[in-house]
Amino acid sequence: MSEESQDPKVIALRREKAEAIRARGIDPYPPRVERTHTAAEALAVGESTEPVTVCGRVGPIRLMGKAAFFHLADASGRIQVYLKKNIVGDEAWEHFKGDLELSDFAQVTGPLFTTKTGELTVEAREWKMLAKTIRPLPKEHFGLKDRETRYRHRHADLAANPEVREVFLQRSRIISAMRRWLEDPGHEFGGYVEVETPVMHTIPGGALARPFETHHNALGLDLFLRIALELHHKRCVVGGIERVFEIGRIFRNEGISTRHNPEFTMMELYTAYVDVRYTERLMEALIKHLAQENNGSSVVTLGDQTIALDCPWRRVSLCELISERCGAKVHPGMPAPELRALLGSLVDADEKPLPDEPGHLLLEVFERHLEETLVAPTFVTDFPKSVSPLVKARRDDPLLAERTELYIGGLELAPMYTELNDPAEQRLRFEEQMRAREAGDDEAMRMDLDFLDALEHGMPPTSGLGLGIDRLVMLLTGQSSIRDVILFPLLRPEISPVD
Repeated sequence: MSEESQDPKVIALRREKAEAIRARGIDPYPPRVERTHTAAEALAVGESTEPVTVCGRVGPIRLMGKAAFFHLADASGRIQVYLKKNIVGDEAWEHFKGDLELSDFAQVTGPLFTTKTGELTVEAREWKMLAKTIRPLPKEHFGLKDRETRYRHRHADLAANPEVREVFLQRSRIISAMRRWLEDPGHEFGGYVEVETPVMHTIPGGALARPFETHHNALGLDLFLRIALELHHKRCVVGGIERVFEIGRIFRNEGISTRHNPEFTMMELYTAYVDVRYTERLMEALIKHLAQENNGSSVVTLGDQTIALDCPWRRVSLCELISERCGAKVHPGMPAPELRALLGSLVDADEKPLPDEPGHLLLEVFERHLEETLVAPTFVTDFPKSVSPLVKARRDDPLLAERTELYIGGLELAPMYTELNDPAEQRLRFEEQMRAREAGDDEAMRMDLDFLDALEHGMPPTSGLGLGIDRLVMLLTGQSSIRDVILFPLLRPEISPVD
C-alpha cells in the first residue's frame, strides 16, 4: 500500500476529523444519498441550468484561493466539480476545507457548465460527506503497483487502477455471454440447462487431485470440498437431463503458480448422444464466440504472443507430439525402460523423479516439456487410458482413451472426454485407482459406489468437458497470471512484526 495509507499519523488525523464531524451533529457515514445522475449520465446531459446530484470518490483537490476543483469518480467514470466559497456559503466552504480529503466519498449538487479548458463541470451549490476514508488511496496510479500488495489489498487495487477493475468487469461479461450462448436453443450447441451441485462431497471424484478435507459436526461426517463437477453431472444425464452445464468453484489442495490457484472456477458441460468430436467442435465455437463478444476480434494477445483463433485448429495425438520432440515413435504399450531410453533428454533434464508406469510417464513428459509450446489453438488427443479413469477407451487401441485437451497460448483450457458409461468397466477402473492409492498415489480416485449405482441405472453415450474459466479470462484479457483474473487469490498470510 502507499506509505500515506499506512502512516499512523495520517490515520489518526483522519479519525479525529471523522469524530469532529460527528461532534457537529453530522453523520460522516450517512445511510442515504440523493444521487440523480451517475458521472457518465451527467456528462451526457451537457451544459444545463438544471441541477444534478452526483456522488463518488474524491480525487486530488486543487485549492485556488476561495475556490477549488476536484473530480468525483464512480463506476461509470468521473466528473469534475467546481466549488466556490461565495456560492456554497462560508460554513460549507470551511467544512469543505477542513473535512474533505483525497479518497473520501462525497455528494455534490449543482448545474453543469463548461470550463475555459473545455471540461464539463458541476458547479457545486451544495456538498455532503458520504463516507470519511481513514486510509487514503495512493495519490498517483503508480502508488499501487507492487503485485503482492495489490493482491493483498484488492479493494485498493480496484479503486486506484481502473484497468484492473476493467479486467473483472470483462470477466463478468464473458461468463454472462457464455451462459446466454449455452442456453440459447437457436443453434447447434445451445439448449443446455444450468444446474447447481454440491460443493461438499463424501467422496472426492471426477479428477485426479488432492482434496481439501472438512468435517460436519452434526453428522460426525468427514467431507471433502469438490475437486470436479463431473460425477454429479453424469447423474443428471442418467436422470434425463441430456444437456447440462454448471459454472462453479473447484477446490484442489495443490501448489500456487501463475497458472494455478487452489480455489478456481470451472465450467463443466455434458451432452448425451454425442462423442468427444462433437465436444471439440462445441469448444471451438464457444471460444470464437466469446472472443468476438469480448474483444470484437478473433485475434487475442497473451503476453508477447498474438494468437489468431480463426485459423484451422490443429488436432494431434499426445504420442505424436512427444514423438516429434524426441525423434522416435512412442506409445503407452511400450515397457517403461524402453520409453525412457527413447525419451532421452526429456527424461534426463527432469530433476523431479518421473513415474514408471508408461502412461503416467508420457503424460508427465508432455506436461513438463510440451504444454507451454502449444501457442496456436491445438486439440491434443488420445491420452493414455491409465491416466483417464473416467474416459471410454478407443476401440482400435484399448491403451488410449477418447480424451482431448485444448491448448491455446501454452495454457491448458479444457479437457474433453467420451465418457465411460459401462458400469462394469468403471468398477475395474476404480479398483485400479484404489491400488494406486495403496501404492502411495494420494491423487488417485477412491471407489465411488453411489456413482456406480447411478451408472447401473443406465447412462446414454455422453461426452463432457471442463473449461477453466480463470485461464479463459486470462486468454481473452491478455493477463499473464491467474492472480490477475481472480479477485481475491489465495496468499500466505502476512506475518505481523512482534512488538
